[in-house]
Formats: sequence, C-alpha cells, structure tokens
Amino acid sequence: MNVICLLGRLVADPELKSTQNGVAVTSFCIAVDRSYQPKGQERQTDFINCVAWRNTAEFITRYFRKGQRIALQGSLQSRNYNDREGNRRTAYEVVIDNASFVDPKSSNSDAAATPRYDNQTPQYTEAQPAFSNTNGSDFEEILSDDDLPF
Repeated sequence: MNVICLLGRLVADPELKSTQNGVAVTSFCIAVDRSYQPKGQERQTDFINCVAWRNTAEFITRYFRKGQRIALQGSLQSRNYNDREGNRRTAYEVVIDNASFVDPKSSNSDAAATPRYDNQTPQYTEAQPAFSNTNGSDFEEILSDDDLPF
C-alpha cells in the first residue's frame, strides 16, 4: 500500500502549467515539521516535493499561496534520470490525489464551509464537521471519566 498524508506549508506559490497535450500540472514543495524535537534543539523541517495533475492541480493553484497550510493525500513516486554530468539520479515526489484547506478563511471563521477537492469525486464539496453541539462549537466538554463513551 502506497499512501501518504501530509500537512505542511507551501514554500512558494504553486504555478499551473500544461503538458504538450494540454493536461494541467503543478509541481510544488511543502515544508513539514517533524513531530520529534530533540531536547535543546530547534524543530527540524523536511521539504517534500509534490506534483498534482488535472483538476487537483487547478484547485491547488487557484486557492493556495506561499506560506499557507495545506493537507495533502497521495502516493510516493520515484523516477530515475541522468543529470547534466551524466550521473544517474533518483527523484522522489508525492503525487497528490486530494488537497484540503487546513486554516479557516480569514474573512469567515467557519471552517466547516471551507471547500475542498476530492480527486475521487468530480466536483467540489463542502467539508462538514464530524459532530457539533447546540452551542455552535464542534467540541463538547467532558466533565468526568463517567461521561466517556468507552
């Protein structure tokens, strides 16, 4: 199984390009913080190359900008090539299937109304909260262990 989920920040604005056959594509890099931080050291960051095709590429280039957080799902792909000196190299990149917003819109704090694109469905959908309570919050305070459902 080859599935990768990433949450990071775009290093630069993604640019929409087209192949000779007119297929939309964008290549971009995201900065992803490592979850482990050695004591007394700064948190380390990995820079991960990504590529998106067709509607996913159009969605990413239309709605995302440098520095913005993005949630991605895709698969790891490797390819071999020869550099300018003739040395054989291997490149790794994540081929993106799905992209979602992480942060709410700045003009609207309701993250539930944020559109997302799912490559499995040919249309845009509205993200829905998993649950909500009557006071409008997506979370409910649990006062004691007796109230836990497990």
